[in-house]
Amino acid sequence: MKFSPKLFLFILAIPITFGVGYAWQDLKQGKAPTVPRSRPAAVASVTPTQLFKQNFNLILRDYTRSVDATDLKYAAMEGTMAALGDPHTQFMEPKITADFTKETKGNVDFVGVGARLMPDPLGAKVVSVFRNGPAFRAGVKAGDMVVEVDRRAVGGMEIDDIVSKIRGKDGTPVTLTVLRAGGKTENLTMNRAKVVAPTVDYAMVPGTRVGMITVIQFAETTVGQFDQALDDLLSQNMEGLVIDLRNNPGGLLETAVEMLSRFVEDKQVVKMRFRDGNEQVERTYHGLKKDLTLPLMVLINEDSASAAEIFSGVLHDYRLATLVGEHTYGKASVQNVFYMVDGSSAKITIAKYFLPSGNDIARKVDEEGSYVSGGIKPDVEVSLSMAPGTALGDLKTDNQLQKAVELIDQKRR
Repeated sequence: MKFSPKLFLFILAIPITFGVGYAWQDLKQGKAPTVPRSRPAAVASVTPTQLFKQNFNLILRDYTRSVDATDLKYAAMEGTMAALGDPHTQFMEPKITADFTKETKGNVDFVGVGARLMPDPLGAKVVSVFRNGPAFRAGVKAGDMVVEVDRRAVGGMEIDDIVSKIRGKDGTPVTLTVLRAGGKTENLTMNRAKVVAPTVDYAMVPGTRVGMITVIQFAETTVGQFDQALDDLLSQNMEGLVIDLRNNPGGLLETAVEMLSRFVEDKQVVKMRFRDGNEQVERTYHGLKKDLTLPLMVLINEDSASAAEIFSGVLHDYRLATLVGEHTYGKASVQNVFYMVDGSSAKITIAKYFLPSGNDIARKVDEEGSYVSGGIKPDVEVSLSMAPGTALGDLKTDNQLQKAVELIDQKRR
């Protein structure tokens, strides 16, 4: 989770006789002996920075092969931050920094057809279609099964390989053969185009009066997309809402705060505690609350983290939503991203946060890194069915969604 105003590290004494003996063995074998350099005069005190520079320059000057100074510098920074033992504090090289920045802004783009796919033995199942993208205009629908790409069968292929076949150069055509309910197949041809992946998907759950909003991450663009989804579903007279935060890794705190302001005004979101003991409270805003009186369910799992935990946890603590699914990840820390002049960056944990309840949700693991405790526990625990063909968001196979819709029906009676 990023936070900023745009809140986005034996001394071995060798006897002389041993040194001579070691060199003699080298000489007998025809090897040049190690030549010790003269020991520098003792220095009263050396700062960590001075010591680092000495070793850095020593490697550049004397190591057996040439070493790129930039690569060495980046490796040193990665090692320094890894030594902290905090998986959320990390050094990012310029390319990774650029990708991370695009992701937090919600500007992840690619050339393709604009559809999210999931693996299936027959090929790839369409999970969602981006509005106004090439696939949308060609008539591809959620639930379609892509069985051929350019008239070549893709059944049994890895999903990444199928995606690679679908993607290509901007403006070039691709034909998807889709299998639909009832066994009917259609060949749909479209031109690839540059597509910006949305951070929010939504639809009415088929056969119900329940709307479903899937929040994929909390980026800068998410608030506007969430508002559009909510308004569109309300215009369809939905009588209950499911917000799906499963597999949502989080994102920007300010995005979560603004989205929560649609549900509650001037309420504590998180209390952040810094290393010096100071605390800072983030609260929801005035004037953004919507008049929502319908039942609200939030789907969570162990891959719901960071801002996703804040969003679901706040709705839960103020008794505005029922949490359904499995416990969340348990990321109870705040990171700030510090950008460097060369385009690299350091994402550093600067504080710990607490939800309105005051509970510590920090993840605890065993020596092997396996989950022990932490995260937010759901009100209604439902383990996701692992039966073949299970697809998130599909009411026929997604038993967690089934439970959420069932609970909404109960509350409406």
